[in-house]
Amino acid sequence: MKVAVFSARPYDRRFLDEASQRDGTGRAWEFLYFDAALDVHTAALAQGCAAVCVFVNDRLDAPVLHALHALGVRAVLLRCAGFNNVDVAAAEQLGLFVARVPAYSPEAVAEHTLALVMTLNRHTHRAYNRVREGNFMLDGLLGRTLHGRTVGIVGTGKIGLATARIFKGMGCTVLGHDPYPAPGFEGVGESVTLDVLLARADIVSLHCPLTPDTHHLINAGSLARMKPGAMLVNTSRGGLVDTQAVIQALKSRHLGHLAIDVYEQESALFFQDRSGEIIDDDAFQRLMTFPNVLVTGHQGFFTMEALQEISAITLGNLNDFAAGRACPNRVTAAG
Repeated sequence: MKVAVFSARPYDRRFLDEASQRDGTGRAWEFLYFDAALDVHTAALAQGCAAVCVFVNDRLDAPVLHALHALGVRAVLLRCAGFNNVDVAAAEQLGLFVARVPAYSPEAVAEHTLALVMTLNRHTHRAYNRVREGNFMLDGLLGRTLHGRTVGIVGTGKIGLATARIFKGMGCTVLGHDPYPAPGFEGVGESVTLDVLLARADIVSLHCPLTPDTHHLINAGSLARMKPGAMLVNTSRGGLVDTQAVIQALKSRHLGHLAIDVYEQESALFFQDRSGEIIDDDAFQRLMTFPNVLVTGHQGFFTMEALQEISAITLGNLNDFAAGRACPNRVTAAG
């Protein structure tokens, strides 16, 4: 059975091939790897494939799903937890099998969240460049001790809970907000309303999925309710944050720091080498001018352990599809 893997990078090839070699089902999967992202123009690459394997910035709206179905594709395998890029209702109407990787090494993203906070708070990225140039002055590198600070976790699922535990271990007061709070969070922090969290937290860290209800959860109004000088961290989905509102909050000095591993318009930028090109995204370029902004290119998940787990679960989902059995990771319109 052939599987078209879109947005494939060298590490995707390595870990999917290794997972296939370890697979004990005896099935012979043939992975066809494509650098291109999936959209209506590249869907034809899946000709002759029973399944497609996609990532966060691949597009699976109704026109793409109809094109895939016409080519004989019957399964969509997501190498990620989020599925906001899939028209699930259209997939169900077409009878397409859609499955995701709901949880993989939550500590990977949690640890990256800490890395962003520590780097931005202690200016280690700026200190690194100074020392390489022979400048050992400390002016401009003053940070704050995290011990005793208040950290607000928006979304207390597996990743949010792992993040909360890290900050709790550092001596921080942890607040959490989630419409469906995880039972394990009560032993780590205090569950509060979003307004209370924004008002009290020195650091606000986002760990919730992107849905119609959470789109632009951080906007001009919610930013105004944050403590002056607070830090905002987003390692979840770019669409949670209204970029223009954040720029205005940075310009007014109300928002003290911003650290993001995701960006609302990242599909045109991330997972590509754009170093020799002009980046014509004015909002992104404006963000990069602020000395109190730190951006990484969606690498929070990027550890060996996480990639091994993603590949193993993806292959398990594929095996469930091929065997016609129930898949615990299947995505449906009913949730």
